[in-house]
Amino acid sequence: MEWRLFANLAETVGTKHVEVPAEPGDTFGEAFEQLLEAHPELEDEVLDDDGELRDHIRVLRNDHNPFVKDDGYDTVLEDGDELALFPPVSGGSRK
Repeated sequence: MEWRLFANLAETVGTKHVEVPAEPGDTFGEAFEQLLEAHPELEDEVLDDDGELRDHIRVLRNDHNPFVKDDGYDTVLEDGDELALFPPVSGGSRK
């Protein structure tokens, strides 16, 4: 499986794409743990002091939040799933 990282998270790791050994049938949580094991420098940016995902960090599985539409960390991955991790996006004001 491949994770896509955006903005400062990609800068922290030094790449926008990270391969992890998760396969179809593994869980989203396992793939997330593998990402953090491969790049522990992400932990301070994405996890709070209790080891939970920070409120402002967004994760996606196939363009939707697995904590909203699926079973969160227990979501079973399927062949072709796309995983993404990104910080909040801010934009300029419109006038």
